[in-house]
Amino acid sequence: MRGDQSAPGVARRYASTGGVDEALARSYERCRLIHRDHGRSYYRATALLPAQRRRAVHALYAFTRLADDIVDDGSPPAVSSASAPQASPKVAAERLAAWRSGLASTLRGEPTTDPVLPAVADTIRTYGLSLEEIDQFLASMAMDLTVTRYETYADLLGYMHGSSAVIGTLTLPILGLSPGADIAAAREAARQLGYGFQLTNFIRDVAEDLRRGRVYLPLEDLARFGVTPRTLADDAARGRASAPVRALIRYECGRALAHYAAARPGIALLEPRSRICIQAAYLLYGSILDEVVRAGYDVLRGRVVVPGPRRVRLVAAALHARTFAAAADRLARRVAGPAPVAVATPVAGPTSVAGPAVGAAPTSVETG
Repeated sequence: MRGDQSAPGVARRYASTGGVDEALARSYERCRLIHRDHGRSYYRATALLPAQRRRAVHALYAFTRLADDIVDDGSPPAVSSASAPQASPKVAAERLAAWRSGLASTLRGEPTTDPVLPAVADTIRTYGLSLEEIDQFLASMAMDLTVTRYETYADLLGYMHGSSAVIGTLTLPILGLSPGADIAAAREAARQLGYGFQLTNFIRDVAEDLRRGRVYLPLEDLARFGVTPRTLADDAARGRASAPVRALIRYECGRALAHYAAARPGIALLEPRSRICIQAAYLLYGSILDEVVRAGYDVLRGRVVVPGPRRVRLVAAALHARTFAAAADRLARRVAGPAPVAVATPVAGPTSVAGPAVGAAPTSVETG
């Protein structure tokens, strides 16, 4: 991560756009750098938000990203992995609990040396973010330390409830709603978009997750196409996906698209500036799926990325409802796969960091 050598200038910039003190401004700037360096698609979209909302999104992203890094450092690597030594799951669990404890003490007004938590606490206070949902997120992160497989899609949805759906609903107070908007409908749309973004990550990052010993795609889906975790590992070792694996990925792209479609009507419920931001995120993230299609569903040959010039065009398309709708429709036509259109609604997800409370099958995920 690049440092914050320009802190005085940063403080002046933040103070002029939101009235925060110098130390808090530095904390928000650190969050922005984390978001810039690790969340390119969403970071680009947040440039369309007003400054105060934008920095709050950076803070929430940084909190979730650093929690994800904690569990990635402690996840059991694949047997064949030659990666650097990692912290044990027990040590990672302790770090994750300390991360939550540090947030709690910062919210109580106690001093902290952490560069990120002051901005996170300020965002939680300013927008009244739900600590229960933050705990649900952290509970799903804790699952990554013990769960490496999901038997069914319902099991995976249980994990994603905490890892992504609640991130959508936590972001909603920051984004704001149009007057008279149906709050319940907006929350469900935010959940669905969270599922879509998370599943997009899982599709793109199959090889990366395998290196951490994880298979997020449900085992029942693998079996549908005659694929096993060993098949994925062998194909990844060869650097190309076999026909059954490509068929599996096509199916999962269709499933992800169903979540995007379920979320799309709710975007209109957002405050206008935020609506543009989420339209951009929708197109930027959704276009990762399109790039997967262009790659012949081979996500094992190399990491799929959306080219820079195309990202610029997608952000421009997000600026107006008509051009967004046209771009979203094109995306849907190109990505549509054989997965069922219906999107299941999971039962309540995990509720505490101490232990997962989802299904009976092992699995794991990241926030991407």
